[in-house]
Amino acid sequence: MQNLNFLSLTIISLSLIYSHTNTILVQALTSASDTAALKAFKASIKPSSITPWSCLASWNFTTDPCSLPRRTHFLCGLTCNPDSTRINQITLDPASYSGTLTPLISQLTQLTTLDLSENNFFGPIPSSISSLSNLQTLTLRSNSFSGPIPPSITTLKSLQSLDLSHNYLSGYLPNSVSSLTTLRRLDLSFNKLTGPIPKLPPNLLELAIKANSLSGPLQKQNFEGMNNLEVVELSENALSGTVESWFFLLPSLQQVDLANNTFTGVQISRPAAARGGSSSSSSNLVALNLGFNRIRGYAPANLAAYPALSFLSIRYNALRGAIPLEYGEIKSMKRLFLDGNFLVWKPPARLVGAGTAVSGSLGDNCLQGCPGSSQLCSPAQKPSSVCKQAYRGRPTT
Repeated sequence: MQNLNFLSLTIISLSLIYSHTNTILVQALTSASDTAALKAFKASIKPSSITPWSCLASWNFTTDPCSLPRRTHFLCGLTCNPDSTRINQITLDPASYSGTLTPLISQLTQLTTLDLSENNFFGPIPSSISSLSNLQTLTLRSNSFSGPIPPSITTLKSLQSLDLSHNYLSGYLPNSVSSLTTLRRLDLSFNKLTGPIPKLPPNLLELAIKANSLSGPLQKQNFEGMNNLEVVELSENALSGTVESWFFLLPSLQQVDLANNTFTGVQISRPAAARGGSSSSSSNLVALNLGFNRIRGYAPANLAAYPALSFLSIRYNALRGAIPLEYGEIKSMKRLFLDGNFLVWKPPARLVGAGTAVSGSLGDNCLQGCPGSSQLCSPAQKPSSVCKQAYRGRPTT
């Protein structure tokens, strides 16, 4: 009898423990303001765009968003902080969700990541997003957001990555963008932005504002202090003037794409010598694309002093004179595009000789003696009548 009583008490105790554990799992953990913000976020999305297999389909508010384990509800799309009281990440799946971004997103003040990329969000980016003071990554890439970039976004002092590319954003870049001192990556490519480039965040590693309608010159004061900048992608805009030598001397620069603008000149200085008394250069520039501009003058010989340069394009501009002999001495060069200019005389023998490792094109110029056996000499040179007209009848040989 005593054994039976002991067994009964044990079963009752285990049942109480199990019941208490289940109560802990389903009790409300997430802050009321965060839950309300999530409800508003989902309500701003068209129900017809929420497919049964998507993350948002599992956002069922009969269950607390941060409760564990997640077997049927809130399976993906968000994460909570360690004590399960606040939402710290929203990373939606690319499921073609269609809707607007609710201003109540501002209530999720512990968010460090907001990623809505590759969906169909539309309308403005709410200015209330400035309340997300802990946000480190904001990715709204490949949606249909429109209107200006809200200046309030520049108050996000913890932001490290901002990607608003592939939308329909318009207007000028906020002048206050330089206040984003923690920003490392900025991508605003493929929008409808206009106006000049303002003073930029000083600690950027990557700058991409490709395929907009930016205008005006590159001004030194707007790149001041950018000692960490490695990648610049500003192609397919309406930038103009001369690209001055200071730009290429930014100390960490590796990749530059300024193609398809309206630049009319380029100035290249020799880079400084490396530290420690070495005769080598301190430049890390690997790739430079200046193609499809309106650059006049001679091909800049000083580019040969950039020891890591392996890709160079100045194609389809208005360059004249000879190809610098120094271009044949760039040991790192792998791809060279100088086609579509008015270059004359013979190309450097080391570029077009047998066994060259350089690919690309020197075609559509006014060169003489460019051997047909060289891949670089394709396509054919311009007709002599075109070359004579370009040089006002003076001989080009």
